[in-house]
Amino acid sequence: MDTTPLITQDTIAFGILMFTLGFVFYTSSSENKNWKKFYKYIPALLMAYMLPAVFTTIGIIAPEWKTINEVGEAVEHESNLYYVASRFLLPAALVLMTLSIDLKAILNLGPKALIMFLTGTAGIIIGGPIAVLLVSMISPETVGGAGPDAVWRGLSTLAGSWIGGGANQAAMLEIYQFNTKNYASFVIVDIVVANIWMAILLFGIGKSEKIDKWLKADNSAIETLKEKVSSYAAKTNRNPTLSDLIVILSIAFVVVGTSHFGADFISNFLTANFDAVSDKTSPMSSFGSQFFWMISIATILGILLSFSKLKTYEGAGASKIGSVFIYILVASIGMKMDLKQILDNPGLLVVGLIWMAIHVLLLIIMAKLIRAPYFFLAIGSKANVGGAASAPVVAAAFHPSLATVGVLLAVFGYVIGTYGAMLTAELMRIVAP
Repeated sequence: MDTTPLITQDTIAFGILMFTLGFVFYTSSSENKNWKKFYKYIPALLMAYMLPAVFTTIGIIAPEWKTINEVGEAVEHESNLYYVASRFLLPAALVLMTLSIDLKAILNLGPKALIMFLTGTAGIIIGGPIAVLLVSMISPETVGGAGPDAVWRGLSTLAGSWIGGGANQAAMLEIYQFNTKNYASFVIVDIVVANIWMAILLFGIGKSEKIDKWLKADNSAIETLKEKVSSYAAKTNRNPTLSDLIVILSIAFVVVGTSHFGADFISNFLTANFDAVSDKTSPMSSFGSQFFWMISIATILGILLSFSKLKTYEGAGASKIGSVFIYILVASIGMKMDLKQILDNPGLLVVGLIWMAIHVLLLIIMAKLIRAPYFFLAIGSKANVGGAASAPVVAAAFHPSLATVGVLLAVFGYVIGTYGAMLTAELMRIVAP
């Protein structure tokens, strides 16, 4: 089946994404009463995420598509926009947003962020088997199957993705040898459910004060961190010159290049010298992921640079440029969402939605018990479900200085992702019909 979108050139598709961001920011800062009323309820970040999804849904752009060649064979094509945004702009954004960070203030945030992250992980681990058990009571064939076609094997890849990331997801596919012919359905469930939850989280950011009030949360440490960074930016604030802007971009992309170089070297070294890393069925295989090391190195270098004189470039707008990169990433993530897929494979989608609901419910209960702010709930969830590509996006939506908190937790998710997913898979194997 030919699924070619109207626009297949990345250059034109990128122009559409930038037009979308320009439209969202222009209208959200407008003095027009109707726009003010609209953005009072719908955050600009959510619009930047959902509009590209609408363009994908109606067939204007697409993250991937198929064409039929002369001999009737399907040829697969893929847009490189998300790859460029996640591999080039994300690490650049992390560096620029970390440049002004106060590491001591981050440590002063206390243990609540880690508690919420681990609660999110626990929600994925127990949510999977509970979802399988509940659906099996109504529709056993939806979660049944035997051998390589057993649905619980396919669901194990979701557990890998939702605790860690892509590397952990691939590891679970290898470990449990799920039939790859049926794998596409689980990828769709992963994308649809994770993106629905992302949209809800982004919507909640606009209501975070009300949510914090309901949770009776103490967010004084977060406010202190934000104030420290903001006051430092105000103290060093200056009208950026061309030299300032070039140096800021130089800092960002030298670190990006260094991160990719280091990631390639470390990944190749570990894969070549350690069987546990090169074996895709091993829980240690995530340490062979170049993306894991790229994000880790970029974050570490950003933190180190925050102790240098380069920190003063925050006053010239370093974190603002980082925020621009993050919004481009948000738009490219939104582009991956085809809203029509929500109607595909409804049975598996129900499993995914129940699973995610349990994850969310556990987070809300824990946040209420320990009075954790909505910020910790949001990044605790996205560090699991979204990983290093989404957690800093959500964290930066609260304040650019908080992006580091999201990425540090997400990196931890990569480390424990395969172990947690294996436990989830074994529990689902027990309850599966």
